[in-house]
Amino acid sequence: MAEIIGNREEADAIFAVLVAWATAIGEKDAAGVLSHLTDDIVEFTLAPPLQYKGKDQPSLQGWFDTWQGPIEGDVEDQKLTIGGDIAFWSGLTHMLGTKIDGTKVDLWFRETLGLRKEAGVWKIAHDHTSVPFAMDGSGLAELGLKP
Repeated sequence: MAEIIGNREEADAIFAVLVAWATAIGEKDAAGVLSHLTDDIVEFTLAPPLQYKGKDQPSLQGWFDTWQGPIEGDVEDQKLTIGGDIAFWSGLTHMLGTKIDGTKVDLWFRETLGLRKEAGVWKIAHDHTSVPFAMDGSGLAELGLKP
């Protein structure tokens, strides 16, 4: 269950958008994913570079093409805060699937979304995903963490 701060009716609308967005990711539907983003989206994703600006369907489809079958997942520790036409969502995201080379993916990562209501429709304006890294001087990503 998600912790919600703010207008419950807006929360229901936002969660409907997030479910549709996540479903499009799982189905590897690049156009469907992009339909839930603002035109000026800024993304700090797990993959380089440090940031992406705007929608890039060819790159997203290229990433989807590296997966066999659907991309599965779940979220835990969701929190949604809504204030007017701006909302902030955070949670722990679990991504599961198989890459085309047979590599199994079972990864938990942190995710934060900033949403903005445009013309009455909630859209994702910012997406930030990250994994912690070892503080032992190695700088290695901590990919095996689970909630």
